[in-house]
Amino acid sequence: MSTRKQLKSLVEARRGVLVPGAFNALSAKVVEDLGFEALYVTGAGVTNMWFGMPDQGFMGLSEIANHTARIRDAVSLPLIVDADTGFGNALNVYHTVRTLERAGADCIQLEDQVSPKRCGHFSGKEVISTEEAVSKIKAAVDARRDPDFLVMARTDAAATHGFEAAVERAQKFAEAGADILFVEAVTKAEEVRALPQRLAKPQLMNMVIGGKTPMFGAEELGRLGYGIVLYANAALQGAVHGMHKTLTTLRDDKQVLESSGLVTSFTERQRLVGKPDWDELEKRYT
Repeated sequence: MSTRKQLKSLVEARRGVLVPGAFNALSAKVVEDLGFEALYVTGAGVTNMWFGMPDQGFMGLSEIANHTARIRDAVSLPLIVDADTGFGNALNVYHTVRTLERAGADCIQLEDQVSPKRCGHFSGKEVISTEEAVSKIKAAVDARRDPDFLVMARTDAAATHGFEAAVERAQKFAEAGADILFVEAVTKAEEVRALPQRLAKPQLMNMVIGGKTPMFGAEELGRLGYGIVLYANAALQGAVHGMHKTLTTLRDDKQVLESSGLVTSFTERQRLVGKPDWDELEKRYT
């Protein structure tokens, strides 16, 4: 089964499949190594980890396409790719879909913020008109070549227009052909519980550690009927925390030992990046 068919099956099962975010090929390999069923190529993570900048629209199409291609080469999991606003108008969205489909994405996420966008859990967001947002979803649906390629439509309207307006907008995205719906940054537990009853299409719920949405366990979200439970930047936050701990020890103690429990072993690092496989391949050609 292709990764696109796998993803479609996972989403349609509506059992709250846990999907972590990856910000580069190595983090994607860790996600796969730990047995997760799909991963999310996070725009915030790419922006934070590669530019050292906040998630405020600094990432472009070329950056996310390059990261998608590298991650696609590194792992065999289905890939959901954060395409922000589609990097322009409906025509730009059309081009974005073609580019990311070629790069190996199985699903792209498009949002309805005014460009330049900002993290869904930041203040000060604005959204484009419903009509323009719908036209961009239609362009995305028309642009795909593989019918199994999925389009996820995200709305940030809850923060600017209220919960009911966000639900109405998401419904219009579904009518425009979106396969998965994503109502971002709802702030009340009852809203989280209501969404699967209000919208017929499969949905994603974003669990942002420290964000505005109340935290729910993936099992409970699955029982509510969510297809995907996203932890877009858990790996990033864990990596930053780990770097702080390890480098603080190095600064203070002037050394870090493999036995410290702070670092992955040298052998494990080589296993994760596939060095034994490359050694075998080298033998074949020498």
